[in-house]
Amino acid sequence: MGLKLGDKFPDFKANTTEGEIESFYEWIGEGNWAILFSHPADFTPVCTTELARAAILHGQFEQRKTKLIALSCDSVEAHEKWSPDIVAYCYRHSKTPEGAKWCPMDGDCHKGKEAEEMPFPIIADEKRELATLLGMLDPDEKDSEGIPLAARAVFIIDPSRRLKLSFLYPATTGRNFE
Repeated sequence: MGLKLGDKFPDFKANTTEGEIESFYEWIGEGNWAILFSHPADFTPVCTTELARAAILHGQFEQRKTKLIALSCDSVEAHEKWSPDIVAYCYRHSKTPEGAKWCPMDGDCHKGKEAEEMPFPIIADEKRELATLLGMLDPDEKDSEGIPLAARAVFIIDPSRRLKLSFLYPATTGRNFE
């Protein structure tokens, strides 16, 4: 049985595009909410647009003391190679919401990050350990080796580390972050 609303969200270690997270709880910090969301695979059109929209909305989440973190079963190296594609999509297709602190349209709003960097980390879960723990594998969608892909999951975690919302979409169904 998976996580239920109100359950304590598990603390975990993870390798990310921003380095190793030794404790998810410490990464969240005191008084912050967190949104952990997964995508099936890097370099896919729908995943690119989803992460681009989350990147553009990052400032609005930050204003609400909410940290974003993405996850897929790809490597950190793949995430790093893919990130410029996400940012390029932002440049071409998105308008920055008023008050956003991170935007690809204006180099002054990156808060010290380079324009080609994502404003939040992406977890590399190549062994699918975290995806398995959180019940976010899609048994119907598999990679080229026949291993299940991560479904499109969204978890909202409150400051007391309790699960407040969870969505689980099949890998074949996109999401809207609006």
